[in-house]
Amino acid sequence: MTDMHLSTDQILKKYMKTFAVFVVYVCGGVASTRAIDSCIGNPVTKGVSVRIVVNDTYAVFLGSWLPWIRRLSAVRCPRGVGCGTRFRPLSLDIPKPLFPVAGLPMIQHHIEACADVPNLKEILILGYYPTSELSHFVAEMMQEYKVNVRYLQEFTALGTAGGIYHFRDQIRSGNPQAFFVLNGDVCADFPLVEMLEFHQQTGNGSLMTIMATEATRQQSLHYGCIVQDKDTRAVQHYVEKPSTFVSTLINCGVYICSVELFQYISAVFNARQQNYYNDGVGSAMEAAVIHLEKDILMPLAGTGKVFAMQTNTWWSQLKTAGSTIYANRHFLELFRTRHRERLVLNGDRGEGEMCRIIGDVHIHPSATVHCSATLGPNVSMGPGCVIGAGVRIRESIVLAGANISDHSLVLHSIVGRDSRVGQWTRVEGTPCDPNPNKPFAKMDNPPLFNSDGRLNPSITILGCSVTVPSEVILLNSIVLPYKELTRSFKNEIIL
Repeated sequence: MTDMHLSTDQILKKYMKTFAVFVVYVCGGVASTRAIDSCIGNPVTKGVSVRIVVNDTYAVFLGSWLPWIRRLSAVRCPRGVGCGTRFRPLSLDIPKPLFPVAGLPMIQHHIEACADVPNLKEILILGYYPTSELSHFVAEMMQEYKVNVRYLQEFTALGTAGGIYHFRDQIRSGNPQAFFVLNGDVCADFPLVEMLEFHQQTGNGSLMTIMATEATRQQSLHYGCIVQDKDTRAVQHYVEKPSTFVSTLINCGVYICSVELFQYISAVFNARQQNYYNDGVGSAMEAAVIHLEKDILMPLAGTGKVFAMQTNTWWSQLKTAGSTIYANRHFLELFRTRHRERLVLNGDRGEGEMCRIIGDVHIHPSATVHCSATLGPNVSMGPGCVIGAGVRIRESIVLAGANISDHSLVLHSIVGRDSRVGQWTRVEGTPCDPNPNKPFAKMDNPPLFNSDGRLNPSITILGCSVTVPSEVILLNSIVLPYKELTRSFKNEIIL
């Protein structure tokens, strides 16, 4: 890092001349030169929480990226250093939790699941973002789901449990008996009503119920692993991302917690503060960071106070940009039974004639699709999109304002906001779907590069305002925003 001697202003002046997009990395509200080291245009996210009040029950959502939370009881999406970086370039122009999957912002799927819980009254969002960045989204959610939504801004990243504990008074207002917590970087058919019933059946001594699912033996090492009593379903042992095999039952990042859990978190908090004052190591702020899995779940396992409810419904993580294609497919499938009005059945668009629709397809009402185009299966199109004659799109997401010209082909790709694809152009990626021959297999989130330094095959991604010329092929490539391509590319990252 040759520029560490420069001030933040000097770095900005130097690099803003070269890069069209530059987002300063912010940590605790202070601009850092690590923005350059981490990569130009890398917005480092901060914590977020959500709160929801359900009659005498609260629901909390936790996530690892955004400041959006509703008030079932509390939804927390902590955003720490490095969060969202694997989601680039999609997160360069829009916060990761607001990226549209199946036509809705990611976190709205969480909110919608909470809204289905009986007697839901309030959602509380805790996070780092300025209130101005959340106000429009919060207002839309209040209007659509008819629940009160509030946003509470965290002063620093406190970890999942630490953030909830910091706002414990707001979460406990109204005397709720329990609250949900959902990680923001997971997508699922959230069985929240079933979880509430299960938690109530575990008895008054239960502090927490975890939603769990099966994974393959090899993939389980990438998740929190649960050893469960088969009769009582109590959690006997818990290890976060073990180095050796522990169990194929994994943590889904969805919890329901009794309010008494705050007493346990308080004990952990006080012990950490006491150690800090006695030893003088670290800082008081670091001592306030409490992680739910490591600091709470692991010590509570084996006490008979934590239970796991296993689900066989669909569940996946949303860590990388490629995972959105997989999530898009399953959310569209859920729409088929729950919100069929969100799917296009007859393809009636634009010129009054029907384009051909195959499988599950979502098209925003303001999009224009030529009658000779063929869409699907598993395609989502945002507002203002224009699809030309003879275009074929499959297993893809087309964002707002994108234009795909006549006779082009888009497969397993994401076309960014306001991007342009020329005529007779082929944009194609490689899906990273779970192995269908392995029961309980989950989607892998491989790194961009393999051990040999070569780019792993993945979906093709066009950042915002990218221009792809006519009669070229774009295969397994990632294009950063505002690029104007002039030729074909294969297995490349175009900076």
